[in-house]
Amino acid sequence: MAASLHHAVPKLTITTAARPESRWLSFNSVRCCAPTTTTTTTDAGAHRITVKNGNDSLDICRVLNGMWQTSGGWGRIDRDDAVEAMLRYADAGLSTFDMADHYGPAEDLYGIFINRLRRERPPEVLDRVRGLTKWVPPPVKMTGSYVRQNIDISRKRMDVSSLDMLQFHWWDYSNPGYLDALKHLNDLKEEGKIKTVALTNFDTERLQIILENGIPVVSNQVQHSLVDMRPQQKMAELCQLTGVKLITYGTVMGGLLSEKFLDTNLSIPFSAPPLNTPSLQKYKRMVDAWGGWSLFQSLLRTLNKIASKHGVSIPTVAVKYILDQPAVAGSMIGVRLGLAEHINDANAVFSLVLDKEDMNSIQEVSKKGKDLLKVIGDCGDEYRRI
Repeated sequence: MAASLHHAVPKLTITTAARPESRWLSFNSVRCCAPTTTTTTTDAGAHRITVKNGNDSLDICRVLNGMWQTSGGWGRIDRDDAVEAMLRYADAGLSTFDMADHYGPAEDLYGIFINRLRRERPPEVLDRVRGLTKWVPPPVKMTGSYVRQNIDISRKRMDVSSLDMLQFHWWDYSNPGYLDALKHLNDLKEEGKIKTVALTNFDTERLQIILENGIPVVSNQVQHSLVDMRPQQKMAELCQLTGVKLITYGTVMGGLLSEKFLDTNLSIPFSAPPLNTPSLQKYKRMVDAWGGWSLFQSLLRTLNKIASKHGVSIPTVAVKYILDQPAVAGSMIGVRLGLAEHINDANAVFSLVLDKEDMNSIQEVSKKGKDLLKVIGDCGDEYRRI
């Protein structure tokens, strides 16, 4: 399986059966910090939030800049232009960047960017910048030295002594090595090489096992959008019990949730924008699994009506709806650094208030789609079904 994580174009296997090895554990068996010790706080009109578990905490911007787009497939990224764009995002208050060890030059770009910040911006700007990265190892034995070596690579590339957040992914749940890896990551956190340990694309069952093993993860990054509401089923319930938060990606579905695709018909050649990026292709698969293009157009028309009412864009409404869901700390918007910007749309999220009528209108369309928990499985299962 290619190690491209939530930014692959997974082939969805449609099934309604649970995995044979799946077992549901009682929430009452979770032996981790009580919810009162894993609360979140906001400041600056909910621009920022603190994810926390026990003594570990990190404040982040609630709208994160996703850097998968630097890995190729969205247009050539010029290094200097990309860093200049990162500076503009940070200056606008959009100061949390999400990347991974396998997103092409993403970690290196962050290292150049953070050095520019140190030289060219006042300390208060630098103090609010966060760099979240991911580690996606192959299924080898997770020794302490192996984990340390790989984390040191990211620290060097990002030019930081301590990673703000390390989000861990594991491909094969039948191999329990993920617990060994997380324990080693927690040791590195205690040494000061990582500030917070988190997960990406773990399901509810494994999240519970991790917490029961005393590993204080602060968040789980999962796919979550108006089409994919799976995290609001099993996952959100456990998160609300334990205080672990969700960071969401795919929230604007690679741009499908936008005016660009409103009133388009993909079955007629050249009548719609091409699905010419990995993210557009990936999330079109999700639309197909959820209910198809016609139902998706109904959703877009509903969002457009709400967006017009509030004087914002469709992506702004889509992100705000997910940010308002239980357990969600932040939502990702992908950035095509140096090629396109969405600073205004992203910042508009913070002032947008969706009223009861808006929420009901969205839910009325959303509930017409298929339950993707039954179609695909729990969070992250789309990367583990062949």
